Amino acid sequence: MTRGGRTKDRAQGPMRSCIATGAERPKAELLRFVVGPDDTVVPDILGRLPGRGIYVAPERAALERAVKKRQFARAARRPVTVPEDLVAVVESLLARRVVDLISLARKGGAAVAGYEKVKAALDRGDARVLLQASDGSTRGKSRLSTPEGGRWIGWLTSDELGLAFGRQTVIHGALGAGGLTSRVVEEATKLQGLREDEQSRGGAGAPPAGKDKTAT
Repeated sequence: MTRGGRTKDRAQGPMRSCIATGAERPKAELLRFVVGPDDTVVPDILGRLPGRGIYVAPERAALERAVKKRQFARAARRPVTVPEDLVAVVESLLARRVVDLISLARKGGAAVAGYEKVKAALDRGDARVLLQASDGSTRGKSRLSTPEGGRWIGWLTSDELGLAFGRQTVIHGALGAGGLTSRVVEEATKLQGLREDEQSRGGAGAPPAGKDKTAT
């Protein structure tokens, strides 16, 4: 049993500890940072940057605590520079990563957008993930249900989903089965941890978006 109350499972891959909470989790579930040549803390969203990794739970409170308590310097064992807007930068990079993955899925024929197409995919049992814009109307979104045994992602904005699908705005989208779908879910889950905390503080103040719109 780990400090965070999780049972170790070697099948989940290497385990790492969050510098803010001390909880141990699979490395793939954490945010990775490295210290660059100029001693500045850099987010490593893709997990490919060279250097010793520093890990933080994908939760806004944990990341804010790591910054406030100077835990990056403690983990690096030397003075480091932490950008003042680190939390916002990480959120933006994560959102872009999720958008890019959905876009790749769309180009591979594994994603559709628009109410009618999404409903048809759900009815056929082809959809594995239901995507709905965070600023879409609650009434409109309630007309579609998460696929049985599938997932729901509802914390991307209509503009972000629109970018993923090459449209002005998108309210409803769906992902089919495939490797990219699991990667979208993995990265979107990290983004959820940052955005749900912000929304609970009243940070999501955008008015509800309307229908899916094609760029003109």
